[in-house]
Amino acid sequence: MDIGVISVRYARALLKSATASGDDGRVYEEMQTLVRSFIEVPELRHTIANPMLYRDKKEELLLTACGSPCDLTKRFVALVLSEGRADFLQFMAASYVTLYRKQKNLIRGKLTTAVPVSAETERNMKQMVERKTKGEVDFQTEVNPDIIGGFILEYDTYRMDASVRAKLNTILSTLKK
Repeated sequence: MDIGVISVRYARALLKSATASGDDGRVYEEMQTLVRSFIEVPELRHTIANPMLYRDKKEELLLTACGSPCDLTKRFVALVLSEGRADFLQFMAASYVTLYRKQKNLIRGKLTTAVPVSAETERNMKQMVERKTKGEVDFQTEVNPDIIGGFILEYDTYRMDASVRAKLNTILSTLKK
């Protein structure tokens, strides 16, 4: 079977169980933490795939990578390991995050600025995105002095680059013609 098909099936089952038990939000946070762990520690995937590592050690490692998991997440990790699907866990976690966001109409938004912005400005930008998307926005702000000034707003598939750096690059490319 295809990795994507397997991952989505497990993620759907987890989401259904989590929704029924009321733990869907908590499991969402734990799956995000697990995905971040796989990204930030690439050796984790290789370690989990190692057939020489005992199952209980893999389980302990994966539960640690989830943060402080709830009982449902613990049972899910145990199930995945018992079915021999540990290699797919990263994709299952990412699929869960995607399915959860779709179910809750939750959109990721990101505002990048050259300097920190006030809480009011951040709130206003978030509200603007929520009005446009008619959904709840998981909003993050990031400071990146390389953009020199202005901002970059990203959400869903939309990207608005109103940074000084982008404007300077546009002027430069126009002058090169």
